[in-house]
Amino acid sequence: MDDQAAASRELRFGANYVPSQGWFHGWLDLDRAAVARDLDDIASLGMDHVRIFPVWPWIQPNRAHVRARAVADVRTVIQLGAERGLDVCVDLLQGHLSSFDFLPSWVLTWHQRSIFTDPDVRAGLRWYVEELVRALAPEPNVFAFTLGNEVNNLWPANATSADASREWAQDLLGAIRDNARADQLVVHSLFDDAFYAPDHPFSAADVTTLGDVSSVHSWVFNGTSRIDGPLGPATTSHAAYLARLAGACGAADRPVWLQELGAPLPDVPADAAPEFVRHTVAAAGAVSTLTGITWWCSHDIDRRLVDFPEREYDLGLFTVDHVAKPAALALRDAVEAARTADRAVPQSISLPADIVADPSARSLVAPGSAFHRAWVALGERPDGHFAPPLITPFSPE
Repeated sequence: MDDQAAASRELRFGANYVPSQGWFHGWLDLDRAAVARDLDDIASLGMDHVRIFPVWPWIQPNRAHVRARAVADVRTVIQLGAERGLDVCVDLLQGHLSSFDFLPSWVLTWHQRSIFTDPDVRAGLRWYVEELVRALAPEPNVFAFTLGNEVNNLWPANATSADASREWAQDLLGAIRDNARADQLVVHSLFDDAFYAPDHPFSAADVTTLGDVSSVHSWVFNGTSRIDGPLGPATTSHAAYLARLAGACGAADRPVWLQELGAPLPDVPADAAPEFVRHTVAAAGAVSTLTGITWWCSHDIDRRLVDFPEREYDLGLFTVDHVAKPAALALRDAVEAARTADRAVPQSISLPADIVADPSARSLVAPGSAFHRAWVALGERPDGHFAPPLITPFSPE
C-alpha cells in the first residue's frame, strides 16, 4: 500500500465491548436496555464498530448442543449495534477473557483433553463455529468473525505444538469462511508471544498468513513500559512496532488490524493516559497497512466483582456509570487526526533473524532487545513525533 493510498483509506475506529453491568456474565441474562445504553456510549465517540465476546461454554454446554436462546441473544446485541450505526465483529471462542479462561465441562474434569489436539473436541468446535456463523452471518452489520480471543492464552493448559496449533486454526478458520459472507473478514487472534517468545507453539506466521488480516494486540505491560516509562517512545510506539513486525513476517501489503490496544494501570498512570493515547495512535496511524484500531475496552469492570487482576478494572473508556474518561475523548480526536495525517516516507531496518523460519530467534525482536531499541531510535524525530520505520525481512549478508 503506497502513501497516497494510505492517506485516503478509511481507518476503522471501535471498541472491544465489555458490558458495564455484570461484565461478560451479562450474557447469562441479557438486559437489552443495559446493552443499548452501553452501545450508545460507544457510538457517542464516533466509533463505527464493536467487537463482541459471547462466552463459548454458555452457548455450547454439551458437545452436541448449541443453545438457541444464547444464539438469539448474540443476534440481539448485533441488532442493537446496527440501530446505532455500529458494525460488529463476533469473536467465536471465549476462551480467554480478562485473565479468566472459559472452557466447557466436556473438555474438563475426567474428560480432560486439549482443545487443540483432541479429535472429538475439534469436531465439536467445528460444529459450534459452523452453527454460530450460519446463524449470524446474515446480519448485515456483521463485518468480521474472529476465531477466538487470544486463543494462545489457553496453552499450556491445553497441550499443543506449532504444527498442531496451526493446523487447528486452518481447519476452524476454513469452517468460518465456508459459512460467512464473502465480504466478511475471517480473523485469527493471538497475543504477542507469537512474535516474541522463543518456545511459544503459535507463530508469527499464524498471525500474518492465516485469515484475511494480521490482527495484533498491543499491551505495554509485557515489559515495554519499563524501557522508558509511560510516555517514552518505546512505549508509545509499541503498537506501531507490532504492526511493522507483522509486515515483515508476512506479505508487506497485508492489512493490519490493531484489534486490542489499551492504557493499563500502573504502566500508564491515569493522568498520562490521554497523552499516551495521542502518541500511540499517531505512531500506529502512520503505518500505511493499518486498517483499524479497536480499543480495549469500552467500559470499566464494576469493583463489586472480585478476583480480577487490578489493572483489568479500569481499562474502560467509560466508567460503569457511563462517564467518558479523558482518554476516551483523546482517543476520539487522535483517530480523527490519524485519518488525515501526512505520512512521511519511513526509514527501514532489517530483521536480525528470520523469526518465521526460526521461531527460537524471536527473543531477538522482543521489547528491550537491541533490535527493538535500534528501531525506536531510528523512528524518533526532533519535533517529538514518531515515524515508525519499516521492518524488512531478514537479509543475511
